[in-house]
Amino acid sequence: MTVTTAPSQEEIVRRTVELVPTIAKNAAWADDNRRLHEDTIDAIVGAGLLRLRVAHRYGGYQANMRTVVDTIAEVGRGDGSAAWTTAVWTICSWLVGLFPDEAQDEVFSTPDARVCGLLSPGGAGTPVAGGLLVSGRWAFNTGASQSDWNSLVVVAPGPNGEMWPVMTLVPTRDLQIVDDWHTVGLRGTASVTTAAQDLYVPQHRILPLAPVLQEQCASQLNADVPIFRVPMLLTAATTTAGTALGLAKAARDAFLERLPGRKITYTSYDSQRAAPLTHLQVAEAALKIDEAGFHAYRAADLLDGKGVSGEAWSIVERAQVRADLGRAVQLAKEAIDIYRTASGASSIYQHVPIQRIARDMEALSLHAILHPDTNYELYGRILCGLEPNTVYI
Repeated sequence: MTVTTAPSQEEIVRRTVELVPTIAKNAAWADDNRRLHEDTIDAIVGAGLLRLRVAHRYGGYQANMRTVVDTIAEVGRGDGSAAWTTAVWTICSWLVGLFPDEAQDEVFSTPDARVCGLLSPGGAGTPVAGGLLVSGRWAFNTGASQSDWNSLVVVAPGPNGEMWPVMTLVPTRDLQIVDDWHTVGLRGTASVTTAAQDLYVPQHRILPLAPVLQEQCASQLNADVPIFRVPMLLTAATTTAGTALGLAKAARDAFLERLPGRKITYTSYDSQRAAPLTHLQVAEAALKIDEAGFHAYRAADLLDGKGVSGEAWSIVERAQVRADLGRAVQLAKEAIDIYRTASGASSIYQHVPIQRIARDMEALSLHAILHPDTNYELYGRILCGLEPNTVYI
């Protein structure tokens, strides 16, 4: 067990900014090969980013959510797939902090352990002496082939015989990897399907999901640590929203880099930079990125504030965070669409980053916990005095 002094928020973000050129250099390779380049992973690990949400006693930083959003956004400026995968590793290392302390000791006995996982049930657990036998298939399992541990949700009998979802921690080496990640966006995340048949999971690596959704964790040592006493789903969604911000900033960077040498074909504008249309497009996109940041950071600050104060969450606050993140995604996507449209026909070549950025953003915007329409509907239901239509809030 290693306890270290955590770096400041500014230091963590500075380290991440320095990684952007390396991550960007490998982005096309990751897109082609459907997984992250090892140099990208080494850079992420070397900068300590896998420690963002790990407890101090394991050498972690226990970083607040604003720092997490800032950090993931910077990774996203280099590559959306790298940002999404880093976000998933960050979420799942935080999830491990909710498990019994014995499970944490096991996982974090390896420094910078990579933990991936999902929130939806994909299998069943059969009780046996000392644990469960787990069988099933879990799709969209980001980074599974490049991770050490996997958090999987299964349905298993509860204390009174009722069936309920539980989270399980298993070594990825014990899972079958199904190489089915053939997509048009976020290709480098290697979000493959994993499978298991009668895989034994000991009791200390099993965590009922229902109490977790009520901010009750099984860890005694983390119970009073602010970052571990906030809603699970909102924590996960806010972490991934950093990817949307990063992609929008990457689109801006890519557009402005090509701008000086471009003209507008079949017009009298020899320089696109001189066209009033370009000024309007650039201004609107920049404001949308600013507005997306407002919503993402408002969600992050609410999580940080309530984690520190320990105040109870109202249902309106929970739904507002979901709505904020849907809005952040919508605005980031709209900004990218503006830059993509303004980039002209030459931007469809594979070597031009804007096409990959747009594909990654399209894929991200369809995710169930970030989808704007789904999140707006939930928020509207609550504002109209109705019950939520989901437990993931």
